[in-house]
Amino acid sequence: MAIDGGRTRDGFHRPAHLRRDDRPLRADRPESPDGPQPPAREGGGGRTPPVANPVAPILHGSVPVYGRPAGPARGRRPRPARDAVRRANVVNGTDARGRSGRSPDTPEQPDTPEKSAYTGPALVVMAPVSPAPGAVVPPADVDPHLAAQIEDAVRGGGTPYTRTTARAAAPAVAAPPQAVPKAAPRSVAAAPARAGKRAEEGAGAGRSARHYARWAWEGRYLRTLLLLDLGIGLLAGGIAFEARFSQGLTTYNSRYALLSALLPLAFVASLAANRAYEKRHLFVGTDEYQRVLRAGLALTAATVFVAYATETRIARGWFVVALPLVTFACLLARFVLRQALHRARKRRGACMRRVVVVGHELAVEAMARQLCRERYHGLKVVGACLPAPGTVADVPILGTFDEIAGAVRRARADTVLVLSCPELDGHALRRLAWHLERDDIDLIVASTLIDVAGSRTTIRPVDGLPMLHVEHPTLSGARRLVKALVDRVGAVVLLVLTTPLLALLALAVRMDSTGPVLFRQVRVGKDGHEFVIFKFRTMHIDAEARLAELRHLNEVDGALFKLRNDPRVTRVGRLLRKFSLDELPQLLNVIGGSMSLVGPRPPLPEEVAVYPDDARRRLAVRPGMTGLWQVSGRSDLSWDEAVRLDLQYVENWSLSLDLVILLRTLSAVTRGAGAY
Repeated sequence: MAIDGGRTRDGFHRPAHLRRDDRPLRADRPESPDGPQPPAREGGGGRTPPVANPVAPILHGSVPVYGRPAGPARGRRPRPARDAVRRANVVNGTDARGRSGRSPDTPEQPDTPEKSAYTGPALVVMAPVSPAPGAVVPPADVDPHLAAQIEDAVRGGGTPYTRTTARAAAPAVAAPPQAVPKAAPRSVAAAPARAGKRAEEGAGAGRSARHYARWAWEGRYLRTLLLLDLGIGLLAGGIAFEARFSQGLTTYNSRYALLSALLPLAFVASLAANRAYEKRHLFVGTDEYQRVLRAGLALTAATVFVAYATETRIARGWFVVALPLVTFACLLARFVLRQALHRARKRRGACMRRVVVVGHELAVEAMARQLCRERYHGLKVVGACLPAPGTVADVPILGTFDEIAGAVRRARADTVLVLSCPELDGHALRRLAWHLERDDIDLIVASTLIDVAGSRTTIRPVDGLPMLHVEHPTLSGARRLVKALVDRVGAVVLLVLTTPLLALLALAVRMDSTGPVLFRQVRVGKDGHEFVIFKFRTMHIDAEARLAELRHLNEVDGALFKLRNDPRVTRVGRLLRKFSLDELPQLLNVIGGSMSLVGPRPPLPEEVAVYPDDARRRLAVRPGMTGLWQVSGRSDLSWDEAVRLDLQYVENWSLSLDLVILLRTLSAVTRGAGAY
């Protein structure tokens, strides 16, 4: 009688648990007292006699398992999931693939209780099971954070995957092995895999639904930006070609027509190389404009280098017009597009990001109030998480620090803003980032630095710790010399262009009321030096004498005096103040070097006398005709807010910031809001 020796037809070793279990007993083994064995099959082998409890001997090592003798376990790498499946298959009477061990030629026996090998209570085989003989190893305690991750993940696609679910997912063994359906035994290790797949699908669907609105408007913005850049490049190339070659297309200028057609593609490629299309540089801040300027300079330098290397002559008229025009036209177009986005955010609350703020009550309340006031940043607070249950004015409380992931999911937020708090240290922030990474939630960590721009900060790792280095503001040096030169040249150009307007305004002031056309007043400039400022007179000549009787009607706090319906202002003066035309004579101060085109508001000596220590930082630079205070609300701002904006400009000054403020001044002046 042939006995299965454990090798396949090709001579390879067949593992013991894959050998057929319907072979008859060998002749040297006694027949089992529990009943007759299945009929012998030619070429078959023996089978281990059945025992009263088919599970316990296997789990406790009293019978051979997988073809090896009982006793101490040999040096085999533990595989709890595989061992659990094999032990479950032994109990169910199936092989490693879950198939029944009955031979096709063996007639099926009826499932009667009197012929069942085991009639005890239903047994459940759970994973993990100790791979070595001995007592059953209970399931290990799961880390709370890992359990929360699994539960949150599975909730997105189905029922929570808890330890009870894991037990239910394990193959259950009924009292008689024949009563278990053939499809019932399934891999224990497949249950977490199936749950993870459902969780992944559910999390992906929730993530797509949550971010669809943001992806939609960001995609539209980027497409509009790309079309604008291409159109501006094509228009600039056409204008440069027409300005240099006005006689039409000829054999000589045909290559310039080709260059004009390729200019949009080259400019867009330069913008992409300078990362001017990355979302983190768009929507707010000056990084976008800086990268546009770098792209224009890079394209100019590349054109000069290629022309020199290939000894190609380029018409200076085309070159001087095309490249500067495409750069500054792109700056203007991006500024207009951003202003349209900011207006949509302020008026309709559109194109906003849903933010959950994490921190203490006072810090969360201050941040929510600031984000609500400056809605053009695009951050809408939809909830908050506090270290302990509490309340914040006008902000829903979604939970504590341990429930941030669930709070973000319930609020359908796409951004988490973490304020400075001792409870959230580096390890806690790292675990929070892992939680948010699954759902593609942006994490923003607010530092305790005040009014420090990103250009002054650099993250440098020190022994694996990210250190935030803060550079000193640029208050002197070559860049300041460039600013002074730009101020004076720009003031001269503006003075020449506005000379006819200045003459008309002087005539109107003279005819409206008696007194001089220009109003002279002492102001405090850089480093505390006093100078005389020039403005068109907008009040009656006795305005200073009447100030004492109107002091109690002051509508602003601090050292300033502002009255919306000031009776001292003339009729023409109201018109001049509304559009800030009374400040045009300050161009003479800029040319003289006592003022700048952009800077803090020039204060009065009595204001400086009551300045706190922080406010004196405003005197570190020259005052300006316009600044952040003017484009952010002008007279509608409080004293503290005006000081904060001036300090923000002093700390983060740059040429690109000056350019942005000048462009925003045009918009603020035409609206006339906050001027009285």
